Amino acid sequence: METPSPSPSPSALNALAPRPGALRETGLSQPFLADLICKHLIEAGVLDLGALAQRLALSGSLTEDLLAFLRTEGRVEVMGAQGASPFLRFGLTERGRVAAANALARDGYIGPAPVPLASYRRIVRAQSVSRHPMNRERVHAAFADTVIRPDLLDRLGPAVNSGRPLFIYGAPGTGKTFIARRLSRLLGPPVLIPHAILFGESVVRCFDPGVHRLAEQGMAAQTSLLGEGFDPRYLVCERPLVVAGGELTLDMLELTFDPTTSLYQAPLQLRANNGMLVIDDLGRQRLEPAALFNRWIVPLEEGQDHLSVKTGQHHLVPFDLVLVLSTNLNPLDLTDEAFLRRIGYKIHFQEASRAEYDAIFKQECEQQGIAYNPALVEFLVDGLHGPRGIPLLACHPRDLLGLALDWVSYRGGDLDENALRWAWDSYFVADINQPTSSAGGGSKT
Repeated sequence: METPSPSPSPSALNALAPRPGALRETGLSQPFLADLICKHLIEAGVLDLGALAQRLALSGSLTEDLLAFLRTEGRVEVMGAQGASPFLRFGLTERGRVAAANALARDGYIGPAPVPLASYRRIVRAQSVSRHPMNRERVHAAFADTVIRPDLLDRLGPAVNSGRPLFIYGAPGTGKTFIARRLSRLLGPPVLIPHAILFGESVVRCFDPGVHRLAEQGMAAQTSLLGEGFDPRYLVCERPLVVAGGELTLDMLELTFDPTTSLYQAPLQLRANNGMLVIDDLGRQRLEPAALFNRWIVPLEEGQDHLSVKTGQHHLVPFDLVLVLSTNLNPLDLTDEAFLRRIGYKIHFQEASRAEYDAIFKQECEQQGIAYNPALVEFLVDGLHGPRGIPLLACHPRDLLGLALDWVSYRGGDLDENALRWAWDSYFVADINQPTSSAGGGSKT
């Protein structure tokens, strides 16, 4: 069983991303932060100093200075304290509401203060996947509970260490995506992910709850009112894993702007920085594989990407990730050899051996809390797979066992050959142009 990488120490986090104590240390301008406060107030109505500092992920003293500036501008007024709260409450004046509406029209972002792009570049470089290479012992230890050939692991480990893109191919069900996801856990300790990044004058959300998983034992920044801890504009997260399949389009690899909300969406590779990006089912997207390869030739060679905001302004961003391309099609049908040479590692995932099939079935039985019966594996392999010419794939034991248990739950009784035969007939698609026996036995498409 894999042991999670330890989270960075508080001192390491503080050194990497020190908490800004003054305006200049944020890397942001006073007008920008003043507009952000106005947007928070127009959304929430009235907020006290503590709530505003928490929302902005800035220190209380810095937030207080910004509110003082807004009061002199006539955009914010003091509403008085409420109840036992020691903090004054603040609301927008009419002038402030107009300014907030104008700010929202330019940029709809409302959230923690962003980090400047230059600071983000520095943080990504310091947390690069290349700084945490894997060795053979660590790879094999992480896959100790996984049925996989040792020689395949010894091809995957150096491939991930190399920093080059990794192309894995093979029949559906051979475990490509599962293994790729497991590899992502070997990329190093948790990293700092910013809530948002400032591209010139445009804010781009970076933290994505669907991608960035907060480190279970990660250090949290201290309360915003104190001058302790690391910069709370960042969160400590496990190294990201982004998986895109047939839905992938080239637009998903660019900054996208929604004119309705005036918000930017970060591209997949930006959210995957310091982690892994898996392109699954390559060749089944609406875009041609060659278009995808062309889009990433420069980022892969230079380690940085070019992204543009709606004004046409270009920005350089880090491209620091392990790129895994996965397909069940013939690689030579997807592109020519010139493109394949650029990819680096090509690794073929093959059918399972009988011993591997047996081991996976046994492992699935243990996970389901049922007794393992080797005779049932023999029935599957010799009585069903063999006569019907269906290759042994890593996905079959789990899928067939799951369906068989559904049958047992419905009919009652024990897991037996009849249940597995029923599962087989439900799982595989029969060729309607060919006669089939009552026991089933068509080919899966």
